[in-house]
This record gives sequence, C-alpha cells and structure tokens, in this order.
Amino acid sequence: GPVDYDVLVEYDNGTEDIVELGTGLFRWINKYLMRPLFMLLINSGMNLALAILLLTIIVKLILSPVNYKMYKSSAMMKVLKPQIEKISKKYPKKEDAMKKQQETMALYRETGVSPLAGCIPMLIQMPILFAIFRLFPSAIELRQKTFLWAEDLSTYDSILNIGFDIPFYGDHVSLFPILASIAIFFYMKMTTGQQMASQPTQEGMPDMQKMMKYMIYFSPLMMLFFFNQYESGLSLYYFVSNTLMIGIMLVIKNYILDEDKIHAKMQENKKKPKKQNR
Repeated sequence: GPVDYDVLVEYDNGTEDIVELGTGLFRWINKYLMRPLFMLLINSGMNLALAILLLTIIVKLILSPVNYKMYKSSAMMKVLKPQIEKISKKYPKKEDAMKKQQETMALYRETGVSPLAGCIPMLIQMPILFAIFRLFPSAIELRQKTFLWAEDLSTYDSILNIGFDIPFYGDHVSLFPILASIAIFFYMKMTTGQQMASQPTQEGMPDMQKMMKYMIYFSPLMMLFFFNQYESGLSLYYFVSNTLMIGIMLVIKNYILDEDKIHAKMQENKKKPKKQNR
C-alpha cells in the first residue's frame, strides 16, 4: 500500500527505513536536509509544483559558490593553456616527459593554479544530486498532484500514446523529460566547450575531446530514454535545475569573471615567494 514517511516515523520502530531515500550518505542528506526542507515548503501551504521549483532554486543557490569555483578553475586553465602548450612543444620527445611534467607543475605553482581545482567542487555537489534522485520518487506527497499538463506528478506526464512499446523508452511520450534533455544539452554544450577550450592539446587529447563531444549528445539522449517512464516531478526538477544552471553560468561568465583580471592575478602570483611543497 501507500508508504508515507511521516506516518511511519510516528511508530518509532524503524519502519520508515523501507522508504527508499537512498543509502549511506545519500539517505542522510535526504533525511536531515532535503526532505525537511521540501516538507517545510509544502507545509507552508504553497502548490506542490511551486515547492519543487523553490527547492530547486534553493539547492542551486547553495551550490552556486561551488559552480563558481568550477568555472573559475576552467577560466584560469584557459588563460594558462598557451603557456602549457609552449612547454609541450619544448619537450616533444617521450623521453623528456618527466622534464615536461616538472616544468608544467612549476608553472602551476608559480601562477597559483591547480589542475584539480575544478574536480573537487564537482565531487562536493555530487552527493546532493544523487540524494535528490531518490527524494522525489519516494515522496507520497506528489501523488495525484497536477501541474500544467502533468495530471499526476508521481508518474510520467504522457502527452502522446504511441500505440506500441519502444525498448527502454515505453509506449508513450513524456514532455518534461524532453524539456530536461534540451536543457541538459545546452548546459553540457556550455560546460564541455569551456573545458575543451581550457585543456591544452596533448598526445591522445584529440580522442578525449572527441569523446567529450559525443557526451554532449549522449547524455541528453540517455536522459530522454531513462526518464520517460519516471516521475514527472523528478523530470520537472531536472528541467528547472539545468535551466537555472545555464542562467547561473551565463551570469558568472559575463558579469563576474574577467579573464584579463584572472591573467593579471596569475602574474602577481608569479612574483610572490613560494613555500617549499611538502
């Protein structure tokens, strides 16, 4: 029968554990952070779809400093790219790989740039993203709640019945997954393009760049097929989330970060005395 998390909690015998909020860290995030925040919005009397929208905005605002760090790291690597490629041309032979690596690392230290700086913020936000993936499918509050064309946010928002079953897709067309896939495509177009522009061309890099180009198209397609039969509330979240991310990235790129200032700051870092690395 229906599984209501709040009702099961009142029994105080651990039966609320059958609600699939995720495992380990993901369940902890949902139990103590995401679900209480979501329920606070719902209990305030607002429409459920509006609660999803506000939750999405709050999560993205919380993670915006992390995304700023990621974009700033990519911008710094982009500024540094010509110098790294110059080092690669200086040591084209395989036997000089150690010298090339040492000189590249020395350049990173002098300018205060870390090639891993963009990875750490990504790892920080991944637990929240995975937790939300389990939050909406387990929320009984979505049942029979409507929004726009979606008659029930706890199931898929079919706008067309195909009449036959397509493997891994289903026998219908859901609109929110289509919108989410389009948003993911443009978001990945922005972020992947920035990463490719910041990465110096090295041996084997053309294959890596080709793979990244394929991912721009593969990820939205996977989203389209995978979420066609998922809860429309979850697809709505991903659509709003990626649309907001596009807006945040555009603001960071056009109004916050200045590559000329970044270059000037890196030149200042070169003049500062460096501590010996442990």
